[in-house]
Amino acid sequence: MYTRLLLIALFIVAAANFGWAQLVQIKGVIVDKDTKEPLPFTSIGLQSEQIGALSNEHGQFIVPAPTKNAEDSLVVVALGYARRVVLVQRGVAVPNLTIEMPKRAVELSNVVVKAGKVKNLGLGARASNPGEGMIQGLPGSQYAFFVKNDKNKRLGNVRTVSFYIGENGFPREPFRVRLYKADGNYNAPNTDLLTENVVVSAPQGGQWYTVDLTPYNITAPEEGFFVAMEWVVSGDKFFATNFMDDYTPYGQIMRPTFEFKESRTWNYSIGKGWSLITAANGQGLRYNAMIKAEVDMIK
Repeated sequence: MYTRLLLIALFIVAAANFGWAQLVQIKGVIVDKDTKEPLPFTSIGLQSEQIGALSNEHGQFIVPAPTKNAEDSLVVVALGYARRVVLVQRGVAVPNLTIEMPKRAVELSNVVVKAGKVKNLGLGARASNPGEGMIQGLPGSQYAFFVKNDKNKRLGNVRTVSFYIGENGFPREPFRVRLYKADGNYNAPNTDLLTENVVVSAPQGGQWYTVDLTPYNITAPEEGFFVAMEWVVSGDKFFATNFMDDYTPYGQIMRPTFEFKESRTWNYSIGKGWSLITAANGQGLRYNAMIKAEVDMIK
């Protein structure tokens, strides 16, 4: 009963399977401003109404037009690009909207060469077996776990990140790997460390799935960093979230761990933003996503 109530409390988000055919819709595609190439897995949200969607692998999207206010801001966020805002009107259908996204300028920091021997350091979850419960979401939602540098080691580059994929759901559905600095409000995930699309698919569930990130040369912040799973879509499927409707599970299911006394896991929902997960079991151990990372340790 505890697990059932916990799941209801944690995953009360919604799918837009509520008769879009009867709604006024905004349809379009997200593209690179310079190359005109489509941008997959882009977040599109109506700011005032707290609903949104994720574009598919071809950059295509569908969202309902505003219903509350005379006009609303359609906020578009793509990994590695500057944010765009498009004004849309209540009751006005847009059948073929093209949104061009400009590349975000990246400031290159000074490279500091750290002398010493390099060894492998494991951060994050250490348990062999998952705890009771499931972590599941809709396209565009994320669960981010803070892999903390507990012993204040000198860190180098991120080697791998691993997710414990559950045996239920659809383990082989794709998901996107996200890495963040803990520089948001209340140390929430904020700045992307991984600025390229890394979309992967586990061969099966009921085990750890590891993603090699050595080609991306990501320097790990000394305090640690967030590793996140983002649910995405493929093919011609479209999804939106509306927080007043029933939750519909989708894709793979991640498993939790109860090995930490502190909450290190944040949940992101389109239109709602980041929120810290504070649930705990009967022993006072916190409910966290079962995620770990391997980084270079400089000795």
